[in-house]
Amino acid sequence: MKEPGYVYILTNPSFKEDWVKIGKSSRPVNVRSKELDNTAVPLPFEIFATIRTVKFNEVEKLIHKTIDRLTDLRIRQNREFFNIQPQIALDILRDISTTIDDAFIELYHNNQPIKEAAEVQDEEPHKRRAPFRFSMVNIQIGETVVFTPKNIKVKVASDNQVEYEGRIYKLSPFTAAFLPDEMRNASDAYQGPKYFTFNGRPLDELRKELEES
Repeated sequence: MKEPGYVYILTNPSFKEDWVKIGKSSRPVNVRSKELDNTAVPLPFEIFATIRTVKFNEVEKLIHKTIDRLTDLRIRQNREFFNIQPQIALDILRDISTTIDDAFIELYHNNQPIKEAAEVQDEEPHKRRAPFRFSMVNIQIGETVVFTPKNIKVKVASDNQVEYEGRIYKLSPFTAAFLPDEMRNASDAYQGPKYFTFNGRPLDELRKELEES
């Protein structure tokens, strides 16, 4: 089985505010960032965000290609440095992550992970809830649920995915991609079932009701 790797967004205090390095590594990114700390740059690199997936090679090519299609933002064509704000690069990475089942995004502060931005489950001490499945609340494939923050109707595509505009999403990555700015939290991590309803009832509420009964 193929081992997962990382695509990273790095910033550097010695760069302009809208310069980033976007690359890949088969090893933890903190190891890679230290390797890049050499005499070529005055200050060490800082990790802004990473995505972990077995498709890290494909993701790196896709994010480079996406930025190149927007405009000529590469500082040099044969290098991995881009004249783009880190947050915009992260938004592109989030969009890519919604199409990959094993994508795991982490945001960083002072080179330490803050909170995963991929699918998050409720946790209690010594107990972890199973990932949400539509079958848990008797919702069938082909039925419609509503993303309430924007009143977007989506079709249930599988037991844990929905279809919208021809693309397949899990609930939490969909929420991270489409949630209005004023509803976002500091960690940018969301429990998808809380933002979707079926026949006017939140999915998370339906699940709790069935679990309690």
